[in-house]
Amino acid sequence: MTLEPRAHVPLAPHTTLGVGGPARYFVEAADEAAVLGAHQWGQRQGIGVHVLGGGSNVVVADAGLPGLVVKLGLRGRAVDHGRGHVELTAAAGEPWDDVVADTVARGWAGLECLSGIPGLVGATPIQNVGAYGQEVSDTITSVRALDTRDGRVVRLQPADCRFAYRDSRFRSGEPGRYVVLAVTYRLAPDGPPTLTYGDVERAVAARRIDRPGLGDVRSAVLGIRRSKSMVLDADDPNRRSCGSFFLNPILSADEAARAAGRVGDPAMPRWPLPDGRVKLSAAWLIEHAGFARGARVGPVGLSTRHALAIVAHDGARGTDVVAFARRLRDQVLERSGVRLSLEPVLWGFPDAEKLDLGSPT
Repeated sequence: MTLEPRAHVPLAPHTTLGVGGPARYFVEAADEAAVLGAHQWGQRQGIGVHVLGGGSNVVVADAGLPGLVVKLGLRGRAVDHGRGHVELTAAAGEPWDDVVADTVARGWAGLECLSGIPGLVGATPIQNVGAYGQEVSDTITSVRALDTRDGRVVRLQPADCRFAYRDSRFRSGEPGRYVVLAVTYRLAPDGPPTLTYGDVERAVAARRIDRPGLGDVRSAVLGIRRSKSMVLDADDPNRRSCGSFFLNPILSADEAARAAGRVGDPAMPRWPLPDGRVKLSAAWLIEHAGFARGARVGPVGLSTRHALAIVAHDGARGTDVVAFARRLRDQVLERSGVRLSLEPVLWGFPDAEKLDLGSPT
């Protein structure tokens, strides 16, 4: 197979934020052989290799990237029927919401609350994608990946992936080591939907459905996400975003109490976790640091519908997005003593470690 990367390809059109410069080299990989070939080509050239999925979770620097960007186009699904379950294997380039919609239509429970999330299957284990009471780590049974250390294709079990809240071995443990090629999910045929999240419960209850099914929960989730501009829509003025830009902080109980005292509001939203820690609302902290929805600084601002989404308007650059994010982070830290962490990754920023907002404190 002859690999022929294109040179100086703009990356902004390949991301939902729509900012950033070009890739020095760019290639689209339609199968596993192409991914392996791209990795080997990058090694021969002595350059870095970046893997791009749907572009919904990345901020590209204005100068672009000096290495090779591999856009995943691997497609295909396979189903293995077991006793009381099905295992669905989807290639990394499959559009995520198409996969979710198909599982709901087939009556397979396990992914219905993850409806409407943009991006591709390959990103789901990296971020341990989750929403409205579900995480993909609840259903993932294996991840097929290219180990770039030795060029082997390996199959990783859930314990190997080190899943955590919006995190995994792929994201923070050994970033860049593995290229996800396919993911296998174990789902429950004719299983009940997950209804543990308040907003979803209320949305379903408002429809007066006695026995809600998977489709009802999917519809409710999509409605909630649309109301927050969290579903890709070409006509939505908030469409150019990465979705949630910050993670909800997870603190010790004492740290959460100190944060509530510092903001002067004992009713500060918080959710106790099974391990004794407490999850806070990053959106609430941002708004209580003085940033209203729709607030702008030049061509960058908050979504008019959700305080967690940073929106790039016409004329915005990657540096504008990062500067605005830093401004939010600094104000939240000053107001509450809580340091927010980024959800998207930064590409091509020379001081990325400083720009990444670190672990919550």
